[in-house]
Amino acid sequence: MGFDLIRLVALTEQHGVVARIIVAASKGSVPREPGAAMFVWAVGQEGTIGGGTLEFEAVKAARVALTAGSGQPLLAHIPLGPALGQCCGGSVSLLTEVYSVGDCARLQNLTDNGLPFCRRVNSNAPEPLAVSRIMAAARGQGIQPAPGLIAGWMVEPMSPARLPLWIYGAGHVGRALVNTLAPLGYEICWVDTHADRFPEMMPDHVNPLVAINPVRVVPHAPADARHLILTYSHNLDLELCHGILSHSFHSVGLIGSATKWARFRKRLAALGHSGAQISRITCPIGMPELGKAPERIAVGVATKLLMAEVAVASGQGIAKEPAI
Repeated sequence: MGFDLIRLVALTEQHGVVARIIVAASKGSVPREPGAAMFVWAVGQEGTIGGGTLEFEAVKAARVALTAGSGQPLLAHIPLGPALGQCCGGSVSLLTEVYSVGDCARLQNLTDNGLPFCRRVNSNAPEPLAVSRIMAAARGQGIQPAPGLIAGWMVEPMSPARLPLWIYGAGHVGRALVNTLAPLGYEICWVDTHADRFPEMMPDHVNPLVAINPVRVVPHAPADARHLILTYSHNLDLELCHGILSHSFHSVGLIGSATKWARFRKRLAALGHSGAQISRITCPIGMPELGKAPERIAVGVATKLLMAEVAVASGQGIAKEPAI
């Protein structure tokens, strides 16, 4: 989670000025964690900091700031008790800032240099030693901080690069996967053989790629790409498995039954792949116990992918690539 400058640029170009509300700090039971953010403009909003009365009041205050054209950050400490009609029992600190296109341009150098966004939100707060150390760690070691409030300063990493995910097949399951996974931090390359198989409207961070022979695009995938294979053809599925196993990759998931996978294992072995390499393919994908409907498959795949990413982020690591 980080400061999504790309999205903020797009919104300011469309709406002129945009307020960004972020959970700067929290204590006890709260709807969202520090770093959760949303955007607000004159006639719309995007994202959520937890919903309910807390969000309603925060959005109302943000629109007042937009109307006033205030360039000063607004920091509010809010108990989540009966006064808000909420019974979480904790408290949050919400930071609201107004951005223009020009403001976004001035932040681009942080993204370019891999630096976090550290700024004073209390006009009387000198830069604390902790913030200086955070910036030094980012410059010297590329270490990004967790979002949070430190002695009157807000610290946030700029959004990390989205994880590359290649999906082969634009049928029912492919569409369900794209709709579910696109908002979760992936940059999706969606491959199919015909342009008319893609929907007219494409979610953000989804790039359709028409390829008469999808196997030929496999070498263009990044070495850390996650691959999901679910085409209309078992033969094409097999060729894609063979092609991906012949290149560097992060993980591979193949839609299918136990019978299909047993047949594929034999054929991939005959093509020269070792048992250890073949075992890096997960088949079936997702969580079969959830059911076979496309939307249920998509939920299972998303769950497995997110669990793997959380394990890596928490330092637990995984013995092999995630079981998609």
